[in-house]
Amino acid sequence: MNRSGLWLTWAELVFLVLVPGILGWGKEGHYTACKIAEGYLTEEAFAAVQRLLPDSAEGDLASVCSWADEIRFHYWWSRPLHYVDTPDFRCNYEFLRDCHDSYGHEGRCVTAAIFNYTRQLSMYHNSVLESSYNLTEALMFLSHFIGDVHQVWDTMIIESALKTFYDKDLTNMIQALQQNLTNAWLNDASSWANCAKNETVCPNAFASESITLACKFAYRNATPGSTLGDEYFLSRLPVVEKRLAQAGVRLAATLNRVFASQVKIAKA
Repeated sequence: MNRSGLWLTWAELVFLVLVPGILGWGKEGHYTACKIAEGYLTEEAFAAVQRLLPDSAEGDLASVCSWADEIRFHYWWSRPLHYVDTPDFRCNYEFLRDCHDSYGHEGRCVTAAIFNYTRQLSMYHNSVLESSYNLTEALMFLSHFIGDVHQVWDTMIIESALKTFYDKDLTNMIQALQQNLTNAWLNDASSWANCAKNETVCPNAFASESITLACKFAYRNATPGSTLGDEYFLSRLPVVEKRLAQAGVRLAATLNRVFASQVKIAKA
């Protein structure tokens, strides 16, 4: 293998993992997660998504999944909604401790945002309450933030993977993940979609997973002054690819629950 893997110093790694809101998955990662989600939508959820998408999307949810990054310097209030502010080197997530912005305002983080936009989208079948919200923006925010809460590394590992294994073609990467979902990850994928206590969405659990993985894999064997090369890249890439797949499956599951008709909910 040529040396086109990920080369980082330990200090750069700490910067990428800990600095809040740094690019997230990038366009490629968010597109991948949302493209996977599209394949798991129920007919009812698919129809609702098609109705809510802006005309510019031309029916493609994945095409607008980076919108929240593109507008966060215009919608300045949305900047802290892309991450959680976990203390350095703490390997657990606590909502009350970690969900705040840089000014200490509580409830200003990605997990709270996911709860908020899921609640807004739940008004879809209520013609009176629906008009109180911009459900198109709620859909685009939610689709992006579910991707963000699954982030363990920034976009550099994805870019390196595209160059090294997928001939710089994102479609090839997406197809590989979709194949894993029907083969290697088949038994796990159904459980990814579930939330405890039949909740519509469970971002606190997703955030806890991400932080645990960051400590277990991102920092492991990354000592001060070291250079992180091919071995690091190859051993961490499967974690990144699985997180992208999980984000897609869970986004679809959330939208399926949100857009299920009230008749179906009552029967359930």
